[in-house]
Amino acid sequence: MTQPIVHIVDDDEAVRRSLAMLLDSLQQPSATYESAPELLAAAAAPGGLATGCILVDVRMEGMDGISLIESLQRQAVGLPIVVVTGHGDVPLAVRAMRAGAMDFVEKPYSEERILEAVEGALAALRETDQRRLLERQASAQVAGLSPREAEVLAALVAGKANKVIAFELGISPRTVEVHRAHLMEKLGVRSLPEAVRIGLAAGIRP
Repeated sequence: MTQPIVHIVDDDEAVRRSLAMLLDSLQQPSATYESAPELLAAAAAPGGLATGCILVDVRMEGMDGISLIESLQRQAVGLPIVVVTGHGDVPLAVRAMRAGAMDFVEKPYSEERILEAVEGALAALRETDQRRLLERQASAQVAGLSPREAEVLAALVAGKANKVIAFELGISPRTVEVHRAHLMEKLGVRSLPEAVRIGLAAGIRP
């Protein structure tokens, strides 16, 4: 997997440079942007932003950090966001988190606090990537089922008993058992909870 990038957005060049140098000292790649519109332009470009997280100052000239977060949400940019706020800006940080930020760091901050927040964001990114991989794998498995097997799986996810499934689908309970055995074999599972877990991961909901 490509090493994630920390996207630093701050209108203060000295801050951008110091944060980039700090991350570079830990061999953590970063990219810097002097304004919110510059990051949004990169996000809208072909290929979008490189995977990673976004570190953004809330108070910037022009478009502020909260407006940036809201714009990223509208563009469906799913990277975790950490906001940096000045002393006394906690209510603003809360607004940012309501808009979609996952953490905030208050100035003056220590290197350890910034690195903790970045690592937390990157850990969340890894968890999201893993979940998406499992969802894709589950969807591929479910796609290999016959239409009737998929119907039986959906009913099992809903917690319905074989007799109820048989009645609703207009087939015999024995036929339901056969479909159930076939779908579990195709999914590569030995228990009903495992089959239900794959069904939920694939987006099947009761």
